[in-house]
Amino acid sequence: MKKKFLSGMILCIMIIFVKPVAAQDHGFGVGVILGEPTGISAKLWTSSDNAIDFGLGFSDGGDRIAYNGDYDGDTRYHFHMDYLWHSFNAINSVERFPIYYGIGFMFNNGAGYDAAFGVRGVIGIAWLSRSIPIDIFAELAPVLQLTSVVGLGVEGGVGIRYFFE
Repeated sequence: MKKKFLSGMILCIMIIFVKPVAAQDHGFGVGVILGEPTGISAKLWTSSDNAIDFGLGFSDGGDRIAYNGDYDGDTRYHFHMDYLWHSFNAINSVERFPIYYGIGFMFNNGAGYDAAFGVRGVIGIAWLSRSIPIDIFAELAPVLQLTSVVGLGVEGGVGIRYFFE
């Protein structure tokens, strides 16, 4: 509960101190993601249509891949990095709602994961504000875990990032 409260406070502070600028489809942004996992999200634009997405978070419960009906209640730690492509013309709107998709990797440790490594696909939608340097996003990421147990899983979440000039 403390972690969710802290994440909410960071989000509120970021919104309060945001200054008006153009839509954020460039630069570096950092914020929070809530879901599976919950933690810090960052994005670095490499071109007008491509970016690298990073996540560092935690989740309660055990190994979802080798789930045996009982989570151990410990905390696991998660890192992922994805290369993303953005389709700005997929949704016809005066607002900017790019659909994005990509591929990357994930690493989990703790709570039944023994240095688990896997391949991630990701698909999502973002709202890029025209007046403040934020993006708000929702995404799903199917995962093929390759170590320590091979199997399929799904990650996903919603988040917000503040972009620096």
